Amino acid sequence: MPLLLTVRTDSSDKGLPCRSLSVQGLLPEFVATQSLAAIEQLPILCDNQPAQLNDFFHVDGNPEDEQIECCGDFSRVHFLGAGMQSGTIIVQGNLGRHSGEQMTGGKLLIKGSAADWLACGMRGGEIRVLGDAGDNAVGSLPGDRQGMIGGQVIIDGSVGSLAGSRMRRGLLAIGGNAGEATGFELLAGTILIAGQPGPHTGLGMRRGSIVLLGTKSFCHEASAYIPPTFLKGGIWRPAFMALLEKHLVNTGFPAAQKTAWTGPWQQWHGDSLAGCRGEILTPASA
Repeated sequence: MPLLLTVRTDSSDKGLPCRSLSVQGLLPEFVATQSLAAIEQLPILCDNQPAQLNDFFHVDGNPEDEQIECCGDFSRVHFLGAGMQSGTIIVQGNLGRHSGEQMTGGKLLIKGSAADWLACGMRGGEIRVLGDAGDNAVGSLPGDRQGMIGGQVIIDGSVGSLAGSRMRRGLLAIGGNAGEATGFELLAGTILIAGQPGPHTGLGMRRGSIVLLGTKSFCHEASAYIPPTFLKGGIWRPAFMALLEKHLVNTGFPAAQKTAWTGPWQQWHGDSLAGCRGEILTPASA
């Protein structure tokens, strides 16, 4: 049985009585070494004021399993899973900002939607979001030269702007639509957008691959989302696309069932203002 965190409703009919709750340090590898009494007294911040975990949550279950399950409205709970190294966190609903930030291992499963700054600076592990994500998902934190450098983030729904900005390694798969400047200054790694991409996709990218699964180059739709500094290349069938499809099918990614995987693919080279060594792939006419 995992460690269960349930939002207390005895102090407020609407759940959490604060606007922002920071739970940095609430990690599976930490709680596995603590008693329930010690976990209840874990220091957290409520609207930047000191508080304890049991002020807002009922704590129950077995912490030794390195698994935390969160029940209730966690949309105002921030930094959950930040710095996680191992174990599993399952959130039964929505989750707040900076979740999974700089995590190096383990798994974070969000069965609702995630707010801004999901998985920023992520170094390893796996994050799955069954709903949507906000702005700056898998991006770089302010002042950092690179964003995600390892692991994978799979989002079944849509994302906001600047997803995957300055990403260095890893995989970001987006099942829905993407906002503006996805893959901004991408350094390496792979980003897949199954829905409609936003404007300026791949702007300033240096290396890496962006796959626009939901566009068709033969009807001139793709050119509306690709910066003018990209150069149109050839039409081919990259070998890694079959491996990527198989991997995403195994994860249960809904968009992996699309027929566009068969190719061929139109390649766009760019950004020409940043070395022109990256690529954007769009489905081409058979």
